[in-house]
Amino acid sequence: MLVKRLLMNELIQWKNKHDRLPLILKGARQVGKTWLLNEFGRTAFDDVMYINFENAPGLKEIFDGDISPHRIIDLLGALHGKRIEPQKTLLIFDEVQEIPRALTALKYFAEAAPEYVICCAGSLLGVALHKGTSFPVGKVDYLTLQPFNFEEFLLANDESMLIEFIKGNGIHELPQVMTEKFADYLKLYFVVGGMPAAVASWLNTRDFLVVEKRQRDILETYENDFSKHAPKNIVPKLRHLWNSVPSQLAKENKKFIYGLVREGARARDYEEAMLWLLDSGLLRKVGRITKSAMPLKAYEDLKAFKLYHLDVGLLRVMSELPPDAIVDGIKIFEEFKGALTEQYVLSELAGKDFIRNIYYWTSEATAEVDFVFADNKDIYPVEVKAGENLQSRSLRVYRDRYHPRLAIRTSLSNLRVDDGLLNIPLYLLFNIQGYLEQ
Repeated sequence: MLVKRLLMNELIQWKNKHDRLPLILKGARQVGKTWLLNEFGRTAFDDVMYINFENAPGLKEIFDGDISPHRIIDLLGALHGKRIEPQKTLLIFDEVQEIPRALTALKYFAEAAPEYVICCAGSLLGVALHKGTSFPVGKVDYLTLQPFNFEEFLLANDESMLIEFIKGNGIHELPQVMTEKFADYLKLYFVVGGMPAAVASWLNTRDFLVVEKRQRDILETYENDFSKHAPKNIVPKLRHLWNSVPSQLAKENKKFIYGLVREGARARDYEEAMLWLLDSGLLRKVGRITKSAMPLKAYEDLKAFKLYHLDVGLLRVMSELPPDAIVDGIKIFEEFKGALTEQYVLSELAGKDFIRNIYYWTSEATAEVDFVFADNKDIYPVEVKAGENLQSRSLRVYRDRYHPRLAIRTSLSNLRVDDGLLNIPLYLLFNIQGYLEQ
């Protein structure tokens, strides 16, 4: 599968930094970290040395004693029968959490041997760091890989010209023939999602049954990880919490309620399990703010939040929405009370570098704005609409109270800006930064 991951541009920038540190590439299992790092090595370096610590537990002995960089480089070179050249060889440590001392060694590479180019990946790295690992704070760079976003999905479907047109078109309404093409791709993305294996299955077979089989395999892998990697005492709680996410999002009020996980459940019973799922990258947490003012973090209500999934396609499968829902016009956007649409919008926003944290807002009464985020200058409320019904009472309440410079509504309606309200079609959210700059 010839695909382009947009994070490759950031990897190239990292490689060319004069003060480059060893890199940790974070992300949930099966989002494509291993493929991306090997492709990075293949295209940007003379050579690659790839080491998977999960498949080579014997390497632990190398890191048990002296972890000076040149000793490690000499040992790894001898074991693999090739020289690791400074600046020219990309050294990849995959599943690095399996040998925590390898993480500790990154500090010494940063201080004493910065000429060696090292990238580390680990699906459960966030979890591993809670086990007393001596982590090289301040001595590593970070990037996070998410599932394919909608722009990457379009690129995988050979639609680069379509993307170029949108990015150069400004804020102008699109002709119907183009909106229909984008809407068709968006419906397809809601079914397939952004997990690389599911995208590859679709590109290779165009068969929804094959895609769904692959998605179920991914979900099964995640559940197997619960038993394999999590503390035994929280495994049942992980399963209960994980399986409750679709029903939590199906509610009109999507605030997370512990009592829906299991009758009588309390926050303290599930805090560790929730942290594990968040650290693994399998869930996303969106906190509630009580006031829309800078900094947003200062007004977060720590007891009220929503939990979303990693991927819209996997959420669809867990929600038991059949793949053939794609043939039902725009119903796929309206099913499940807009939960899939909110999931999609959150994923698109969370992948933008200029957006740090995402919250939601509710009034003392019944008004609720789906998402609120800030850049360096302004706070933006975002109202999510699943179809073309654009009534936004909650957004009106928010605007009357806080008078934002610009409010955002995303729906299936055409692109336009009117009286401080920017309507971005769901399928054009990938260009949100460009629209805000304009």
